[in-house]
Amino acid sequence: MSIDEPVTEKNSASSRAVIEEVVKTVVYGFLFALIFRTFAYEPFNIPSESMLPNLLIGDYLFVAKYSYGYSHYSLPLSLPLFNGRIFARQVTRGDIVVFKLPRDNKTVYIKRIVGIPGDRIQMIDGVLFINGQEVRKERIKDFLVPDRFGNLRRFRQYRETMPNGRSYTTLDTEESAADNTRIFVVPAGHYFAMGDNRDNSSDSRVANSGVGYIPAENLVGRAEVLFFSTDGSARIWEFWRWIQATRFSRLFTVLH
Repeated sequence: MSIDEPVTEKNSASSRAVIEEVVKTVVYGFLFALIFRTFAYEPFNIPSESMLPNLLIGDYLFVAKYSYGYSHYSLPLSLPLFNGRIFARQVTRGDIVVFKLPRDNKTVYIKRIVGIPGDRIQMIDGVLFINGQEVRKERIKDFLVPDRFGNLRRFRQYRETMPNGRSYTTLDTEESAADNTRIFVVPAGHYFAMGDNRDNSSDSRVANSGVGYIPAENLVGRAEVLFFSTDGSARIWEFWRWIQATRFSRLFTVLH
């Protein structure tokens, strides 16, 4: 027969100390994550094909929150604690940005900035013009992407080079109304954004049901790097299929 050792005041104090340390560790970890997410980098995932060929459904990326300064959309839950931007910096044409959709200020979008305040933007026969200057567009090899049934889809792919030298790839999948537009004059304090998948993107070319001009205040940050990518063939509990579903070639890709 064994007799349990009675709980002493010393043992009770030691237990409280351990619990307090655990609680402090959890709280400090939460605060660090909150501060890091608010002021440094926030993770986002890609749910649509509007940024093909550069971003695929299932890509996970880090967005630099400090790139353009901070607005209340940088804060958790977009708390309206202040107006405008602090430590504001100019957006560069060609940046891939995450922003809150102007028509509801809630939905998160990701697009590429092609126009800054004062720019005149127009599409003519699928070619982008900035301030009357044609953006160089070079045909390159087709882009191949598998659909959910494993069949390869083929798209015409181009390399665009902006007047500032920024270069990136775009898709031209079909003729569409978005290939020819009026001239858009970007207002002060706003930006003009387009998806790289030019015929499958709701962006600044569409005002009422799309994006329209993006207020500087709505910018969340600049997309910087892919840290994970999955083709969606494995569900979260199917851990035995995670490796097969991971697109290892895309991990830690720097975005341009």
